[in-house]
Amino acid sequence: MKIDSRKKVRDVAGEHIVMMQGKEATDMTRVVALNASALHLHGLLLGREFNDEDVVRLMLDEYDVDEATARRDAAAWIESMKREGLIID
Repeated sequence: MKIDSRKKVRDVAGEHIVMMQGKEATDMTRVVALNASALHLHGLLLGREFNDEDVVRLMLDEYDVDEATARRDAAAWIESMKREGLIID
């Protein structure tokens, strides 16, 4: 999978958001806010292919969490990013 590089993160009033482009751009309510952890993972993975295990490894390296927590949080992040169209397979 890969982060969709066509969807750019913007800093708007201190919030990191992705405003949808293309067909979605006609609906100005379609924005996705990224918290600090989501933004950090987005930055680390942008421009490269990755899989679930890569995200787990990054979480273990970057945060003080056990493996079970990293796996759960990685799965939730991937699911959320896919649901919002920010990750493509």
